[in-house]
Amino acid sequence: MPAVPLPRSRVPDVLVVGGGVVGLTCAWYAARSGAHVTVLDRSPGDGATHAAAGMLAPVGEAEPDDGAATALHLAGAALWPGFAAELRASSGRDPGFEPAGSLLLAYDAGDRTDLLRRLDQHAAAGLRSVALTVADARREEPALGPVAGAALAPDDHRADPRATHRALLDAVRAAGVRRVPASAVRLVREGPRVVGAVDDTGHVHLAGLTVLAAGTPSRTLAADAGAPAVPVRDVVGQTLRLAAGPDLPLTRTLRGQVQGRPVYMVPRAPGPDGTREVVVGATSEETTDARRPRAGGTFALLRDARALVPGLDETTLVDVTQRARPTTPDGRPLVGPSGLPGLWLATGHGRGGVLLAPLTGVALADALGAVTPGLPSGVLGRALAATNPDRLTAPDHRRTA
Repeated sequence: MPAVPLPRSRVPDVLVVGGGVVGLTCAWYAARSGAHVTVLDRSPGDGATHAAAGMLAPVGEAEPDDGAATALHLAGAALWPGFAAELRASSGRDPGFEPAGSLLLAYDAGDRTDLLRRLDQHAAAGLRSVALTVADARREEPALGPVAGAALAPDDHRADPRATHRALLDAVRAAGVRRVPASAVRLVREGPRVVGAVDDTGHVHLAGLTVLAAGTPSRTLAADAGAPAVPVRDVVGQTLRLAAGPDLPLTRTLRGQVQGRPVYMVPRAPGPDGTREVVVGATSEETTDARRPRAGGTFALLRDARALVPGLDETTLVDVTQRARPTTPDGRPLVGPSGLPGLWLATGHGRGGVLLAPLTGVALADALGAVTPGLPSGVLGRALAATNPDRLTAPDHRRTA
């Protein structure tokens, strides 16, 4: 449902630094809250958004020792059906949201033991997952190879990040957001308050509230402005995009473990000729080279994916993409006031940028005083508590929006 507009005198101008799926969602929600919004990004959507597979997987990616993250991811997933419908209505584009569920797969006996342990953890956390026989799994996906175990996570869905980003570009344009093809090089302060940013052409963009959604560069921008530390680092991931013909009719997202190594396959809806994209991922490396994929990473992904689905051998390798994911020490994003007045954080989403983009937009709308229906207030409050920058940043700054 649309946000409730605020009187113009109460809503500050908003500058969003970063035009990926998180930044554009923040811009869209801010504009619908009544703000004049500018987005700074020289290459919007060319960062982590471009590589992301789009799994909305609060169950498949649940961490048994981090209940706060699980609650956060469940809240993010709950917002996606409404977000996708609003985005389609506002942009006229399909963001590729599919409530398809995921199959969790084990390649050998050791992997099956790990899968059964995870199912027990799901049950203890109140998450839905159902053990399947291998025969049942093959009825779900006839292309499966000789797997040792399987389960269904019916509440894990998917979206197409590139399609979502295209839809957001049209939605923010329709909402009156101004996009500037430039990169922020430093923030501007007046006394203790951040009042905007300078871009790489030397132009100054002033705003009542500046939102840092620039991934890892947010760390440097915040530090140079004297904000408390923003502890995000690059964790580089590689994904592959394959073109599969009608003879490989995958329908569900497949999340597998092959001799202890995780791999996933995310199929898209087929085109008119029956060909569908299948995204395979993802590697995870601590490296400074975020753009040049290693041959070994590509080989490893193909090796493990085709162990679960041998028919992938007949697909065409269309695209190999490597990008950095901005990641925090505890794996949860930084969403909220930074510690400097006028500076708000929306970074560090790691693997969850697509999943948590709507929740991040709702958080910003909430900070602007807008009413954005979608989650009960208690659920929203618990989710946002899990992203509060206070948990990781310096405690000696009073936080204001």
